[in-house]
Amino acid sequence: MTELRVVTVKLPEEIYQEIALRIPEGDRSIFIRDAIAEKLQTTPKPDKLLALEQRMTQLEEHFGQIKKYLSDLEILTFKHGKINPYQYAQDDIDRKIIEYLLNYKSATTPEIADYLKTNRWLVLNRLQKIEKNSKRQAGKSIIEYYAGERSGKKKAWWLDEELIQE
Repeated sequence: MTELRVVTVKLPEEIYQEIALRIPEGDRSIFIRDAIAEKLQTTPKPDKLLALEQRMTQLEEHFGQIKKYLSDLEILTFKHGKINPYQYAQDDIDRKIIEYLLNYKSATTPEIADYLKTNRWLVLNRLQKIEKNSKRQAGKSIIEYYAGERSGKKKAWWLDEELIQE
């Protein structure tokens, strides 16, 4: 048996009366010890929560990679009549830009640059190329720049959700 420690607990009068009524005097310590142990069994450990959160993040990243690979192979396409936005991506930077826009529906150039940890001018040039290529190939651009305020964002790039739906 492990070493026992003394703990002082302040209980409301009603709970103390209930324990005194239900539990014989010699068994109260054992009862309280068992109740604490039982409660600890149902309370998750913070380390386990952190580990689960990290595993969830890894799963999301792996799922994103699988989705990217499928789109590279053109196996993953969007609904009938819809455009696969990844066909306008020339490399990983373009794919990440498109992925960000698919997740958030809109973004400013600095937001995407922060996400990619790169220069905002590079992001701007890539966005303009994606816009130009999609307009040339599909007849309508899959992304558009709107300088005014829309849904709480100013000067942002927006996905054309009529063309792209997951």
